[in-house]
Amino acid sequence: MLEFNPLWFFVCLVNFLVLLFVLNSILFKPLAKVAKERESATEGSLEEAKSMTVKKDDAVAKMNAELLAARNKAKEAFNELREGGQAVQKEAMSKAEAQAVDMIEKARKELQAEAEKARAALKADIDKFSEEIVRKLVKA
Repeated sequence: MLEFNPLWFFVCLVNFLVLLFVLNSILFKPLAKVAKERESATEGSLEEAKSMTVKKDDAVAKMNAELLAARNKAKEAFNELREGGQAVQKEAMSKAEAQAVDMIEKARKELQAEAEKARAALKADIDKFSEEIVRKLVKA
């Protein structure tokens, strides 16, 4: 059967305790330290990634706001230029209409003057022709 020997029990116990102390100081504590450093580095990296994500989101929001402001400014400038162009176009059209009306009036006056000259010339010719007809009739 199995015998219990107290001496071997104490030798094994001391051996176990010495081995536990040695392994604890040589192996377990450094491994625990490395694991803790790794965990803190991972947590630090995660925190840094979260802060960078927040910064990125803020930068994107700021950029979108700036883009919206720039679009609105460009739209306002476009509208101002379009309104200015329409005003210039209306002014040019009114000037052209005024010039056309002036030209038509001048042409009407010239036509009336020419018609009056033609009537006067015809009246003079009518007088000459009537005198000549009267002379020819009288001679005949």
